[in-house]
Amino acid sequence: MDISIREHIINNFKDDSSEDIKEAIFESVDSGDEVTLPGLGVFMCLLWENSSNLEKDDIVKKIKEALN
Repeated sequence: MDISIREHIINNFKDDSSEDIKEAIFESVDSGDEVTLPGLGVFMCLLWENSSNLEKDDIVKKIKEALN
């Protein structure tokens, strides 16, 4: 059975608490380990898909500011 990375990450975290997810994000960002980038990408996709247009504009603004 083939399972996508996206499905695996969603299944791995779907029953976790908000605090568990927050800690996983902190650990991923703090470690600087590129292995965690796919998981952060899945979180970004979920955030994007569940955001209003106004929230999406804010996300893009924050990313743009961070790039500069």
